[in-house]
Amino acid sequence: MSEKGKELGKILSQEVIGTEIYSMWIELPQISAHAKPGQFVSLFCTDKSRLLPRPISICEIEREKHALRLVYRVVGKGTKEFSKMNVGETLEVMGPLGNGFPIERMEEGKKAFLIGGGIGIPPMVELAKQLKGEKQMIVGYRDELFLTEELKKAGKVFIATEDGSTGVKGNVLDVIAHHQLDADVIYACGPTPMLRALKKYAEEKNIECWISMEEKMACGIGACLACVCQSKEIDGHSHVHNKRICKDGPVFLATEVEL
Repeated sequence: MSEKGKELGKILSQEVIGTEIYSMWIELPQISAHAKPGQFVSLFCTDKSRLLPRPISICEIEREKHALRLVYRVVGKGTKEFSKMNVGETLEVMGPLGNGFPIERMEEGKKAFLIGGGIGIPPMVELAKQLKGEKQMIVGYRDELFLTEELKKAGKVFIATEDGSTGVKGNVLDVIAHHQLDADVIYACGPTPMLRALKKYAEEKNIECWISMEEKMACGIGACLACVCQSKEIDGHSHVHNKRICKDGPVFLATEVEL
């Protein structure tokens, strides 16, 4: 590593897996050795006019290959630059960042929902690989599917699409109701409306619920307070009812935060 937390990574592969959705394997020996499901990395653009790194969640970890898989959607100039890069090129990467999912919460005999919506689906892949116990993967798409084959390797996959082209028409809660599913623990990542609905559902059913919050970030290390969410407790850094998603999260117990 050139400095603590930063590493120059070499792109091992890059492919399109959906409309404006790319899958990149990048060689990062130091970062991959310490990465956990639910954490993220920040990628720095080679175009120095774009100073801030782009946070991208970790999709898969291959420690033997010293590599991470990043699945991301092109949403701006930074991710567009990454999508144009070729095998062999290098990127400066900072990480692993954030706290990840508490996989030790899954005790023997328990059942878990692993719920992903849209670009919140990638973190579920590594979580599904590492989490023990019975796993039910529930994923929500607008229409086009991606990463379903990877998830099927870990257990049963239930799909919701907004247009009803695959699986249940509707959202992830419609899937749970349609198939009459139940679980002891929920792990989820996706857009705020989905997380808000899951938090309410978990409280009604008295289910432990862990959510990974998606948010635009600046520094990625908790210094700038650009990515805060409302919390029940007073934050020791800002001394208000905020939590920093990049530093204190991105994974929170649902009852700890306001959505």
